[in-house]
Amino acid sequence: MKWLQKLGKALMLPVACLPICGILMGIGYLLCPSTMQGGDVVGFAQTLGFFLVKAGGALIDNIAILFVIGVGVGMSDKNDGTGGLAALASWLMMTTLLSTGVVTTIMPSMAEKESAMLAFGKIANPFIGILAGVIGSTCYNKFKSTKLPDWLAFFSGKRCVAIIAGVISIVVSAVLLFVWPLIFGGLVALGEGIVGLDAVGAGIYAFLNRLLIPVGLHHALNNVFWFDTIGLGDLSHFWAGETSADVSWSLGMYMSGFFPCMMFGVPGAALAMIQTAKSTKKKVAIGLVGSAALCAFICGVTEPFEFAFMFLAPGLYVVYALLYGIFTVITVLVGFRAGFSFSAGATDLLFSASLPAAANTWMIIPLGIAAFVVFYLVFRFAIVKFDLKTPGREDDDTEAEKQVVLANNDYTKVGEIVLEGIGGKDNVVSLDNCITRLRFEIKDYTKVDEKKIKSAGVAGVIRPNKNNVQVIVGTKVQFVADEIQKML
Repeated sequence: MKWLQKLGKALMLPVACLPICGILMGIGYLLCPSTMQGGDVVGFAQTLGFFLVKAGGALIDNIAILFVIGVGVGMSDKNDGTGGLAALASWLMMTTLLSTGVVTTIMPSMAEKESAMLAFGKIANPFIGILAGVIGSTCYNKFKSTKLPDWLAFFSGKRCVAIIAGVISIVVSAVLLFVWPLIFGGLVALGEGIVGLDAVGAGIYAFLNRLLIPVGLHHALNNVFWFDTIGLGDLSHFWAGETSADVSWSLGMYMSGFFPCMMFGVPGAALAMIQTAKSTKKKVAIGLVGSAALCAFICGVTEPFEFAFMFLAPGLYVVYALLYGIFTVITVLVGFRAGFSFSAGATDLLFSASLPAAANTWMIIPLGIAAFVVFYLVFRFAIVKFDLKTPGREDDDTEAEKQVVLANNDYTKVGEIVLEGIGGKDNVVSLDNCITRLRFEIKDYTKVDEKKIKSAGVAGVIRPNKNNVQVIVGTKVQFVADEIQKML
C-alpha cells in the first residue's frame, strides 16, 4: 500500500498537466465540429478550434510519456531527474522492441495472429509508461552510487543508471513478448463472452473498462465492443447513421452509460473530494480535481481525475468502476442512447443527439442528477469512513509544523545528533523530506532513541510503524536533510 501511495504521489506531477487538455479540446470541438464529425475546416473560428483540439491532444495523446517521466522523477530519491532520463530510455527501448514491426520480424508467425497484432499495436500505453517509470526510478535508487573499475570510471554513479535501465528493459521486453498477447487476448475473449448478456453485459464491460485504465488494457475490450474486432462495432455503426434495426443489438448500449458518469458522476465525486480535503489543502484539491471535473463534463476526458486518486486510494477506484457498471445497466434499461467519437462528454452528446440511433437524450438530466448524487454520497462516505488519502487528504505537514523553529541553526550538528538517535547510518534504509519533516525508513526500530533525537532541538518525533520514523524540524528541514545525506 505504501508503494502504491508513493506511486500515486509521483503521478501527481504528470496528472497536473492534463486538465488544460480537456479544456482546450472541449472549446476546440465546440468551435470546430469537423475535428470530430469529419469535413473541411473552414473559417477563422473552425481553424482556431482545430488548433485548440490539436494543442490539447498533444498531451492527452501522449499521456503515457508524461507518466514515464513523472514516475521516473517522482519515485527517484530526492526527485532526481536522472531517474526520469533512465525511465525515458526504458520506455523507448520497450516500445521499440515490442512494436509490431520488430515483433513480426523476430517472430514472423505473429503476423498471422490478429489478436497479437492488436495487442502490440497498443503497446505504447499508460501501463508500459508507468512500468518504464518504475524501472528508471528503481535503477536510480539502487545504482546511483555504483563505482566501476578505473577503465570504466566515466560510467560510474549516475551515468550508469540509464544503461542498467536499458538492460533491464530488454529482459522485460522479452517477457512481455510472450505475456502481453496472452493478457490482451484473454480480455478480448472475455469481451466476446459477455456480449450476449444484454444490459448486464454492458454493465460488466463498463466496469472492466474503468478498472483496466491504470494498466492500459481497456483498449482490448474497447476494440471488441466499439469496433469490428468480432463484428460488433457499437461506435462505428452508430456514427455510420445506422439504427438498432441494422444490427443485432441495441445500438449505442455500449457507449450510453458513460455519459451520466463522466458528465455528472465525476463532478459529484470531485465535490466530495474537495469538501473532505484538509482546510489547508482545499485550494490544491479544487485546482486538481475541480478542473478535472470540468474536463470530464465538457469532453469526457477523465484521466486527470482518475489518475489523481487511483493509486492513492485503489479501493475507492474499484468502487468508482463499479458505479460505472451500475449506471450503464440502468441507462441501457431506461432506453437512453447516445454515442461518442471521442468520449462521453457534453460535446459528443450534443453532436450525437441528431444521429438516427440516438434516443431519449433528454434523460441525461434525470440520469445525470442521479449520478451526481450517488457518486457524491458514495465517495464522501468512503473517504470519511476509511480515511482515504484522496487529493488534499495526504499525510503531510500541518500549518502548526510550518511555524516550528529549529532550536539549533548548526545544521551539521543537528544532523549528526538526529542520525545518531536514528541508530546511525547503518540503520537507515532511505531518507527523504517534505516541507517540515525528515522521513526515515529504518532497519531496526529498537535502535531509535527519541530522547537523543529531540536533544537536537527538533520539535517532535513520529513513528507511524516499525520501519518509519518522521522527525519534525520545521521549514528549515531541507538544510538538515542535506547534511544528513552527506553523512550517509
